[in-house]
Amino acid sequence: MVTFMFGYVSHGARMVRVPVHQEGFHPVCLAIPGCIIDLVDEELRLALVDVAGVRRKVNVGLLDSDGPPACVGDWVLIHVGFAISRIDEEEAEATLSLLRGMGEDFEQELEELKASVIE
Repeated sequence: MVTFMFGYVSHGARMVRVPVHQEGFHPVCLAIPGCIIDLVDEELRLALVDVAGVRRKVNVGLLDSDGPPACVGDWVLIHVGFAISRIDEEEAEATLSLLRGMGEDFEQELEELKASVIE
């Protein structure tokens, strides 16, 4: 039996599924857009973020060196429990639309997000 791994790359306005072994493809980690809905621990720099209906605490401390402190209503890219950059709402919605187009893979990512916890 042969097992293939697949990844996604941006191709214009859509995501395209490609085999990982395909020449020129370098797998990358996925960062998901979310909107800060509450700052829950100022000292630890934790915020409650909504990601496609899933609410999770994330650390927003990495944004502190990137301008004003994170605040409610900010859209951020989230990776492994950290907000890694700010984005505008239009970019967030466009990215979420592309991710939803990935179907089952995006749903699996959301399920993993639901299971993750930052205390």
